[in-house]
Amino acid sequence: MQEHRLIDSFNYALEGIIHSLKTQRNMKIHFVVAFLVLLASLFLEVTKVQLIILFLAITFVIAMELVNTAIEVVIDMICEEYRFRAKIAKNMAAGAVFMAALNAIIIGYLIFLDDIKGFSLSLINQIKQDPAHLTFIDLGIIVIIILLLKSLGGRGTPLQGGMPSGHAALSFALATIVVFLTSDILVASLVYLLAFIVGQSRIQSHTHSLMEVITGALIGIIVTVIIFQFL
Repeated sequence: MQEHRLIDSFNYALEGIIHSLKTQRNMKIHFVVAFLVLLASLFLEVTKVQLIILFLAITFVIAMELVNTAIEVVIDMICEEYRFRAKIAKNMAAGAVFMAALNAIIIGYLIFLDDIKGFSLSLINQIKQDPAHLTFIDLGIIVIIILLLKSLGGRGTPLQGGMPSGHAALSFALATIVVFLTSDILVASLVYLLAFIVGQSRIQSHTHSLMEVITGALIGIIVTVIIFQFL
């Protein structure tokens, strides 16, 4: 009888973990990150002590997420309407998970620091030698900047209208990239002419104002120059 109860207790515990994994987005993220960290430890020089510390950090984060979920469920069950104290309790439980996750990130960084350094330096050197990588990073950064500025502006949509012009930013960025990759003045002039035509079309279609196009063009040029000149 005692053995049956012990098995039941394990089943209840696993059911709680599985339920949290099915219903909580953050728990899924924790498990994915834990899997990737443990997978990386197989290929990197991690000592037994470091592996134990990683396991402790991972299980601590997952345990705190389970406690946080349990607190949220109990509060939602007791309080059917908004209560300030219930909000504080939920926020504090979420804060505990945040501190546990921050602790795990710091531990992982310190353990993998040497490997990260070596990989980062190798990656940077590889990127510097490959214009395609620089181009991809450059355009990605520009897109992120444009979306952030548009979200702050409150006008237009991510793909149309608003400050600044994404089309102008990307077209002038591509033109500047071509200038860095070729010494042909004629080619450089043609690509900038094409970029100018793109900007002009955005103004004529009343999608953007002149200032929005100029701002986008400057962002594209400045970011590209910084990446290709100084990276």
